[in-house]
Amino acid sequence: MDDNKTGALKKLIDNDKVRRIVIISGIVGIALIFLSSYIDLGKVKMSEDEGFSVTTYSTEIESDLQKVISQIEGAGQTKVLLTMENSVEYIYLENSTTKTKEIQPHIRGVLVVCEGGDDPVVIERITEAVTKSLGISTANVCITKLSE
Repeated sequence: MDDNKTGALKKLIDNDKVRRIVIISGIVGIALIFLSSYIDLGKVKMSEDEGFSVTTYSTEIESDLQKVISQIEGAGQTKVLLTMENSVEYIYLENSTTKTKEIQPHIRGVLVVCEGGDDPVVIERITEAVTKSLGISTANVCITKLSE
């Protein structure tokens, strides 16, 4: 029975079609290995949305807060300034470049300057809106009147 297998294998090796297929497959395999060093299929390319900037993040939040606070009755024209505690933090798999988690920077303080910044009722409304929307303490919020 071993002789039958050896004979069948010998016939396959002697067959020109099989030999060509094996050689072509080998060449294609080697070509793919060389091409893989130029084309990295394992990395996910970052789009513009995925690229994170603390400045952009704080500017977006400032803009959103400014729009919302200016809609609060009595607030009037509003300007908002945020201070950030740290920058973005990325968590990776151990011994890998695969990102598993992205921790946004923490907001340390908010300054709101508005036309109604001298009215205690407006100050209370703005303070509550800011603290609830950002999840920060009232001690981290300062509201003052906009100079004319």
